[in-house]
Parts: sequence; C-alpha cells; structure tokens
Amino acid sequence: MSTIKVFSGTASLYLAEKIAKYLGQPLGEVTINRFSDGELSISFNESVRGADVFIIQSTFPPADNLMELLLMVDAAHRASAGTVSVVTPYFGYARQDRKDKPRVPIAAKLVANLISFAKADRIMACDFHAGQIQGFFDIPVDHLDGAWVFVPYIKSLNLDNLLIASPDVGGVARARGFAKYLNCDLVVCDKHRKRANEIASMQLIGDVTDANVILVDDLIDTGGTMTKAAELIMKNGAKSVRAICTHPVLSGNAYDNISNSVLTELVVTDTIPLKGNSPKIKQLSVSELFANAIMRTHNYQSISSLFIG
Repeated sequence: MSTIKVFSGTASLYLAEKIAKYLGQPLGEVTINRFSDGELSISFNESVRGADVFIIQSTFPPADNLMELLLMVDAAHRASAGTVSVVTPYFGYARQDRKDKPRVPIAAKLVANLISFAKADRIMACDFHAGQIQGFFDIPVDHLDGAWVFVPYIKSLNLDNLLIASPDVGGVARARGFAKYLNCDLVVCDKHRKRANEIASMQLIGDVTDANVILVDDLIDTGGTMTKAAELIMKNGAKSVRAICTHPVLSGNAYDNISNSVLTELVVTDTIPLKGNSPKIKQLSVSELFANAIMRTHNYQSISSLFIG
C-alpha cells in the first residue's frame, strides 16, 4: 500500500500539527519562501513519489493562502505523487456561490475550478456555506459535518427545554439536522438585509418561552446577525441563548459585538485561528475529525461513521 504524507501551508500549520499528531506521524517537510517582490516559492523537501499526499490549508484571506495551496498541489503532482488530496477545513469564497445581482462572479465555483485545474484528486472540507457547493467540483468531495464536534459538547451541557434556532432562513436545513440529532424543536429568525453585513429587520418564527436556545450557523463574520438574533430570542422569553458556528471568521467589530451581547457563549472550531480573545468564546478542535477522515480515505474505508445521525 502507498504511504501517507501530510503537508501544511502556512495558514493552517497550527491545525495540521494537531491532525498529524492524531495520525501518529510528523508533518512532511516543505519550504515556502518568497521572492523580494512577494511572489511565492514552494519546494517539498522529501520524496512524495507514489505517496498519498494530503495538503492542509484553509483558504481564508489573504488570497496568498489560496495561491500557496494551488502551488503546493501543482508541486506534488509534478513530483509524481500517487494522489493529491486537498484538505481545506474552511473553504473560503463559499459565500459567493450564486449570482444574487447582475455583473458579479460566482467565486466559489471559480475557486473550485482552480483546485481541479491544479490536478488535485479530491477535496476534503467541513461545513460548506451551502451543501450544493459540492457540485462545483469535478473531483470527489468529502464534506465533513461539524456536528460531529458540536453535538457531544451540547449534550454535555445537560440543558433542559433545549431548542435549536437558525439565525436566518438559509440555515434552516443545518439547524434542522441538529434538532433531529438532539431530539428537540426548531425556531427560525427571518432576517432582511439592506446590504452585506447590515441587517434591516429580523422576526422570530416560533415560541422560545423558558427555553435554553442554541443558535446554529456555518460561520460567524461580524457577529451582527448572531447577536441580533440572540437579543430577539431573549426578548421573547428564552432562559438562555448560545451560538454554535463552525468557522470563526470574526472580522470587524466581531469580538466587541460578541462580548457585549446577551449570548451565554459562542462555540466555534479551529478551522480558522482566532484573532483575539473573549471570555464568551470557546473553541473546539476538528483535528480528530480530519485525522480520522484522512486515514479512512487513505485506507479506502467509508467515512460515513464520521457523521452523526
């Protein structure tokens, strides 16, 4: 059987080290340098000929993270790797997955094309912004479920009268999955935006009286939607409200918004490194989830056991 080799780009090195530890092997050696003008230069420092190569790199900004990933895929392919698998715990540009107004790109499809054109054999990611993004790729996609990390944590809280909530209509399917796993009911916050990152209005659909509510979403950016939804839920009689988001983008005034909100806590994963600190933010790791998926992929085993429900 071919050997397994795991490499990391600079953006996800902190997570790749934890994944490699679960796999029981060191990270592969790769040199990532820059020319004086900032142009990236990639070099693998060990043979990858015939190996199953897994390259770990999330594609959050800046765009150099994506470019670094593409160059590593190309280098591994040209070095005669047996297979090259891209592991993007956070797949950036996923929010631009359709034309919502004239003369705009579908960036998620473009990035998917770039990864395919670089000759990656498969991609592994966690909680795409929309499940349909899997169809943007012409290579196999392993779309891992963040619920594998979150559901055990929620159960450990032993909350009575538990209720799952979606902060917007677009996230209902995701929230319904959690409600099914936890055998509880679902409510929805219906929001209307004037423009990106700015909410015009929000209404609550459902009864939250005396409930311990958990808001579920794939990512949190400025925190505007989540904190406004939490405030609306508390005003409608909830006992407490927490938020669970896989990808902690947390840009702009996000940390202040979270710290000053009515949220009891915000639980996120380490697909993106935290840029600041807040006593309300708790981070769980997806390293074991990805390590299991990588090993099962290498051994041609099913990964269905990594999904809850």
